[in-house]
Amino acid sequence: MAARHLIIGGGTAGMNAIRTIREEETERSTITLVSAEKPYSRMVLPYYLDRSIAESHVFTATAKVLADWGVTPHLGKRATALDTKANVCALDDGATVEYDDCLIATGSSAVRAPVPGADGPGVHSFWTLDQARGVIAQIQPGSHVVMVGAGFIAFTILNSILALGAKLTIVEVAPRILPRMVDDTGAELVESWLKAHGVTVRANAKLTKIEDAKDRKRLKFASGGDLTADVVIMATGIRNNLEWLKGSGVVIDRGVVVDGHLRSNVTNVYAAGDSAQGKDLISGQGAIHAIEPTAQEHGRIAGANMAGKSVAYRGSLIINIVEVCHLDVASFGAWDDGKAEPISELKKDRNAYRKLLFTGDRMTGAIIIGRSNDIWTTNDVGMLKGLVQTGTPLGRFKEHLRKNPFDIKTAFIAAKTTRTLLPETVLGRPSMAPGDSPVAV
Repeated sequence: MAARHLIIGGGTAGMNAIRTIREEETERSTITLVSAEKPYSRMVLPYYLDRSIAESHVFTATAKVLADWGVTPHLGKRATALDTKANVCALDDGATVEYDDCLIATGSSAVRAPVPGADGPGVHSFWTLDQARGVIAQIQPGSHVVMVGAGFIAFTILNSILALGAKLTIVEVAPRILPRMVDDTGAELVESWLKAHGVTVRANAKLTKIEDAKDRKRLKFASGGDLTADVVIMATGIRNNLEWLKGSGVVIDRGVVVDGHLRSNVTNVYAAGDSAQGKDLISGQGAIHAIEPTAQEHGRIAGANMAGKSVAYRGSLIINIVEVCHLDVASFGAWDDGKAEPISELKKDRNAYRKLLFTGDRMTGAIIIGRSNDIWTTNDVGMLKGLVQTGTPLGRFKEHLRKNPFDIKTAFIAAKTTRTLLPETVLGRPSMAPGDSPVAV
């Protein structure tokens, strides 16, 4: 009898799992997809916001594509319970789906600040396609947009808001912007850059209330003056969608606790993406990395194992990269490790900053900031990621970087990092060309 795979969630992790099952299986299986939304890419929503792409280009798998892949879809449906003893998943329309194994890839939802008025009409989140539609409908040229939260999510849509001709104010409860992405020096550099490009920044600002002000919104703070906005966007974090697993027997900490093959404590239940608490590449500890690269890798690993392979996962590398008004801002790995040895340099005249963190002679974290048209930035982002990802011992070139933190290329080449990276694929095999893959990619 053909294996019955159930994929719960149609985001990056789920779709990559489906693709990998079809590539790796030796006997044709049945695949059922349960997804509250049609499969689409969250990463392209900022380009949909600024009208760079049409809504049709947001979607990743049409009904025809799913049919070609041999997938039975239950779209617009949510999983409500998982009976891990009977191997049955219940849906919100009363239907049930039986499975031999399943993947939990239900992603995350936006979380709003717990203040009065934050859930009222005219206050938006920007995490789902429906939420993006709401923001698009309201922003007009000349609108004053107040974005609550100055983290990664906020910065992914900052350019799009400005491109629409809106005036932007960012407020952040922490003492500085990007508190979970860069250090104090990096934040100061980025804030100065934003102000030079017409963006108002208010850090250390505790929001206490959002109230109606005729056809606008008034934001009140514990200290400092009020702000009046045409559009309010809450970018105050996310929470994974795992409440429906209560009573399933699946162990959940901050996410579904998975092993090196992305299995939960229930051997035929896997988890991936924002749902999974898996291994961090640098620390080796359990972590949730709610980023696109991790979701993609998780989906590939889980799919291969569901297809009957035995593929272990090295661990996910935290990667945060944003481009803000043509300033690139990136951090990798344990960029905030207080026990690591830092090497840094700031070039204010070039709006450029490097911070390299070492454990012994291995680079375990990095921060890089620089103008997008600066060759240093263009080259160094990828090379720094490679050095952190491989953990290549740098030997005497660590001392070279201590004297020349901007000369990344010399250390990258001398340590033969490319030779280490080239054979390193998620599934431990060469990638398939489109014509060699059983699914359209």
